[in-house]
Amino acid sequence: MDSSRSIIITVGENPPPRLDKALVDFVPDNEVLSRTRANRLIRQGLVSRDGEAVCEPDFTVREGEQWKVEFPEVADSGISGEDIPLSIIFEDDSLVVINKPSNLVMHPARGHAGGTLVNALIHHCGDSLLGVGDERRPGIVHRLDKDTTGVLVAAKTDRAMHFLSEQFAMRTAKRRYKAVVRGTPGFDRATGFNGFPGVSFEEGGVVRIEGNIDRHPTDRLKWGVVGEGGRSAVTRTRSVHQLMSGEVSLVECWLETGRTHQIRVHLSHIGHPLVGDQLYGTGAKVLPDWIDAKTRASVAEFPRQALHAETLEFTHPISGKRMSFASSLPQDMQELLNSLGLPHSLEV
Repeated sequence: MDSSRSIIITVGENPPPRLDKALVDFVPDNEVLSRTRANRLIRQGLVSRDGEAVCEPDFTVREGEQWKVEFPEVADSGISGEDIPLSIIFEDDSLVVINKPSNLVMHPARGHAGGTLVNALIHHCGDSLLGVGDERRPGIVHRLDKDTTGVLVAAKTDRAMHFLSEQFAMRTAKRRYKAVVRGTPGFDRATGFNGFPGVSFEEGGVVRIEGNIDRHPTDRLKWGVVGEGGRSAVTRTRSVHQLMSGEVSLVECWLETGRTHQIRVHLSHIGHPLVGDQLYGTGAKVLPDWIDAKTRASVAEFPRQALHAETLEFTHPISGKRMSFASSLPQDMQELLNSLGLPHSLEV
């Protein structure tokens, strides 16, 4: 198998007994190697010592040995690039930060063979896309739902993918969202959230929602809060503007975890579904009759969940610099808020 480049890994003190683990532990600081990839490269005959390939991942290693690791040429992913307009906030050799529009799926899947963000990034990045793993494709570090807008980062290299993913896993990457919801979370502390275990109040009008999330037992498109099982999830939210006497609110949300549909599920669970949410928005369209018909229609006809990823902060995988990016509310959400009586545009 042809290789495009190789590195030398020197086994240090007190190495693990297995070759695959030792390669991961002693890979140079400017490289990234997961155990899964190390295992695969060994089995492909691309790891050698003194010119002799070793194909057993559990081969015993010793301190001071030098191992040559060859990386195969990055293969075509089989995903075609498509000239889909992108709003680029920042880009360098390692990553690209975009302002995602609504109605854009993240990556190809059943029902969406093309027209996705991945197709757009493959076209946009061209030869600067070094690839993730052994394929020339962007690394999707975190996801936004098809109709959620806002700031998103994608990796262009293995190293960037590794370090960005680690930050999201360790919760050192920070994300904040804006959403338009029914009611006002935390408005009435005396009577609010009775019967909702895991909901508490914090300083500054913050409502903390803790509830494990798992697939809905009957609707496979939905997720829900469960008493047992699932994956832990924590969302914090606070009201930014109360509109129509608190019937609708603009809220800010931030996450400790990043579960599928987390904000939508948690806010619907405590009785404050997102306006426009077709999946979780039961009751979100129904405003009381005392509100004029035009305003009621602006809420009832809003075509998507009113959710926007406003800010994203992370440490750059190469420079180590802390970076922060922001995106103002998209026009459709701003117009919705204006129709509800917010007299000015919101800037981040």
